[in-house]
Amino acid sequence: MNLIVLPSNRPPNRFYRGGRRITDFRGEPPAPSHEPEDWIASTTSVFGEPGVGVTALPNGVPMPTAIGQDPEAWLGKDHVAAFGSDTKLLVKLLDAGQRLPVHAHPDGDFASKHLGHAHGKAEAWYILNGGTVYLGLRQDVSSLELRGLLERQDSEGLLDLLNPVDVSPGDVVYVPSGELHAIGEGVFLLEVQEPEDLSILLEWRDFELDGFRDGHLGLGFDLALRAVSHRGLGKKELEELALRPSKSGSVLPPAADEYFRVERIFVDGPQVIDPGFAVIVAVRGDVTATGTPVPAGSTAIAPHSIGPLPVTGQGELLVCRPPRPEHRS
Repeated sequence: MNLIVLPSNRPPNRFYRGGRRITDFRGEPPAPSHEPEDWIASTTSVFGEPGVGVTALPNGVPMPTAIGQDPEAWLGKDHVAAFGSDTKLLVKLLDAGQRLPVHAHPDGDFASKHLGHAHGKAEAWYILNGGTVYLGLRQDVSSLELRGLLERQDSEGLLDLLNPVDVSPGDVVYVPSGELHAIGEGVFLLEVQEPEDLSILLEWRDFELDGFRDGHLGLGFDLALRAVSHRGLGKKELEELALRPSKSGSVLPPAADEYFRVERIFVDGPQVIDPGFAVIVAVRGDVTATGTPVPAGSTAIAPHSIGPLPVTGQGELLVCRPPRPEHRS
């Protein structure tokens, strides 16, 4: 195996606008108006649309099939012993061509009990183009108040419940499962997450979907809203979730370690990236990895069997990885 460079993988006809920043970043022809996400190294399908969103490798084989044929070569013996052939990771580029709706994602226990899914959906964002994001409640909110805002589709009221956070390129935001959040118009980011597509929508007034039908994962809002936190975040808690790392190395808070890892690497001449399954995104510059060009805007998979990954050139890479095997639950 060698490094596998991937083209974009944009599920079509999403309910919100965006996509042009993705294709501009990648140097590809302009995206249609509603392809705002690029699912990178994905073994995950869009909720309710089997196969949509799953990565096809350059040889045409779906990524889950390829991993299933030789999981230790892809993921490593220790990973397979802990997690089987589950990559435990989904990486996306996301271009908010309009503000995303206020929503939340269930945790693993809820997803397992009520949906029969193997993961919840914690996520984290590495900001590529800044703006405003919204994270967590500013104060405790009762179930009755939250349900009333949902039923009235009071978008302004829902957004006013959340903490606005101004973000710039290089900032990082960790979003625990259950926390209400939204991404502001114009923000472009790299997202790492558990490999699921599970969203509970509280808002859909200005979006191309029927939230009363599709906003609750088929559970009904009485049950779905039990997965949503009603507790306000204190200032210290918010500061621990929205970070501005200044150095190379790990960029996520320790709370994310049980779900995923992201390392920022500034390349300036020859160096070696640690071995192990990884999804690599070239943020800027012109880098070569194992002899393969990885210019800015490229995305690639590094299977475990490559071993230590020699890189050279000048630029910035984000190396996204699953949790370490010792985080097996």
